[in-house]
Amino acid sequence: MANKNSNEYTSNQITVLEGLEPVRKRPGMYIGGTGLEGLHHLVWELVDNGIDEALAGYATEVTVKMLADGGITVIDNGRGIPTDIHPKTGKSTVETVLTVLHAGGKFGDGGYKVSGGLHGVGSSVVNALSNKLIVRIYKEGKIHEQEYQKGAPKSDLKVVGKTDKRGTEITFYPDDTIFPAINFSYDQILDRLRHAAYLTKGIRTTLISEEKAKRFSFYFEGGIQSYVKHLNANRDSVDEDIFYVDKTVNEVQVEISLQYTDAYVETIKSFANNVLNPDGGTHLTGFRSALTRVINDYARKQGLIKDKEENLSGDDTREGLTAIILVKLPDPQFEGQTKNKLGNPEVRGYVEQVMNEYFTYYLEEHPAVGRKIVNKGLLAARARKAARAARENILRKGILDGASLPGKLADCSNKDPKDSEIFLVEGDSAGGSAKTGRDSKSQAILPLRGKVLNVERARLDKMLANNEIISLIKGLGVGIQDSFDIKGLRYDRIIIMTDADVDGSHIATLLMTFFFRYMAPVIEGGHLYLAKPPLFELVKPGRKSSIYIYDEDDLGKIINEAIERRTKAGDKIVETDELYKQAGFIEQKRYKGLGEMDGDQLFDTTMDPEKRVLIKVEVEDAEKADAIFNKLMGTEVELRKNFIQTHAKFVKDLDI
Repeated sequence: MANKNSNEYTSNQITVLEGLEPVRKRPGMYIGGTGLEGLHHLVWELVDNGIDEALAGYATEVTVKMLADGGITVIDNGRGIPTDIHPKTGKSTVETVLTVLHAGGKFGDGGYKVSGGLHGVGSSVVNALSNKLIVRIYKEGKIHEQEYQKGAPKSDLKVVGKTDKRGTEITFYPDDTIFPAINFSYDQILDRLRHAAYLTKGIRTTLISEEKAKRFSFYFEGGIQSYVKHLNANRDSVDEDIFYVDKTVNEVQVEISLQYTDAYVETIKSFANNVLNPDGGTHLTGFRSALTRVINDYARKQGLIKDKEENLSGDDTREGLTAIILVKLPDPQFEGQTKNKLGNPEVRGYVEQVMNEYFTYYLEEHPAVGRKIVNKGLLAARARKAARAARENILRKGILDGASLPGKLADCSNKDPKDSEIFLVEGDSAGGSAKTGRDSKSQAILPLRGKVLNVERARLDKMLANNEIISLIKGLGVGIQDSFDIKGLRYDRIIIMTDADVDGSHIATLLMTFFFRYMAPVIEGGHLYLAKPPLFELVKPGRKSSIYIYDEDDLGKIINEAIERRTKAGDKIVETDELYKQAGFIEQKRYKGLGEMDGDQLFDTTMDPEKRVLIKVEVEDAEKADAIFNKLMGTEVELRKNFIQTHAKFVKDLDI
């Protein structure tokens, strides 16, 4: 008989986690997860501590060393963590900072006016999640050192030598029982240090890799002006001049830089205390509001917009805009521990005030630039109206409302998106084979005729006049731009399936450009894939089965292994230039087009979930991806030529 008290809720069921136990028990609450992003978050926390010293005016250098044994060392030349005994804990301040959550100089007691670190938990979180951590403090001519294991000190803080340096040096080794993979990315850390140097004028950031024997440093006197120039390096700017303002309002420093280009998309990055806020926040809202107001007021004052004409919309004024918004404030309020969005309501007003005053001055002092900006907005407005008319027209016809699917779409019978996938197939021939061979229950086929529109060079009005783009939008069910809603996605996997030749690669790139520019949440949600069809088929004698090979290097390996096996078995081998015959095959086929395969072959090699090879499309660095798409698909031929020449030596399976 069950105990009637078995469901009682008593104090015995309450677990009390002390010290750093909460961090080890629930690391995701502090660093967002234990994947590679969370792993790198440990580095960011220590780097941010060094940057905070620079923001306070005490440090000029922050260095990250990637050690050959897998550890990371972060060094700054700031004041160094205090080494004296902390009055509340009775331990050294160094030990207190590294073992007590929310112990640090970021709580308004004079340590830092502004900071980007995790509200005083950064260093202790890194310590808690490390197998081993060694801290060295260079202060007042002495080197102080202490070692920790899984967050617990192995000894007291002690003096181990003399020095003329100052600052803090922390070396840590992430706990492999918490992080499933410990693979630090050189490129990711390099990008972070580049951004830190852009956002903090006068600081030098350095990355050293012992394994790669590399050393790279960044120093930008121009700060965020240099950042804007870097982002626009592959674009034609409306004017060479870059707007910049740096003003403090009620202890909040507002720093803004912007420049317009001929692009059709906006690139706006907002930061609070040097921390990127990908979801924006009050500083971004204030910037957008002021930008639209100032441009409209200027346009009307100059007679560029008539009294009876409507104002430019926010989207119109931001087309082609590259902007960096950086605010530094004593008490940032972020939504969530990972600081994706700034919440301080007063910051909106401060940013609006600065933009209203100083961007107005800028336009009045640069009338030629002002006219170009307004004219670009007017062109965007006309395109927006044309796109709206086109959208309303196709909505009237029921094209984008989901009621009618594209005529050439061979849909799957399963209506649950989680169990459905769609193949975007190059051409009707391959589309026919795919329709014949597919699993009609879970696999839909959408053939796309010819080259898809290059959306990098086209506004929405042109896109909505393109049949292939319309078919794609209809088939996926998510809408476009204002009407985009990822919840409407009809398939869990969208698989781009093109020929293994130059044209196929071009079409795949055009499609990826479309998704990156107009359906980014599809990529972010992990829904976009590239199918990898076989390059070769080795046909066996006397049977239908073949060996399909997906990589050029694998072909020679498989043939050589087969020859070796035949030789060991004593088979008679006839020497011939055609190595595949020596290996015992009767034919070697090189596939260039999916249409060369019948339905069964295409399913077996490229579509069968049990056998196929899929490449997941992910964006590790949106900034780099933006630059690459601009180079490959933009209007600058010279940039594309240089990119191709630079990367030509890395190309495999070249179709010539």
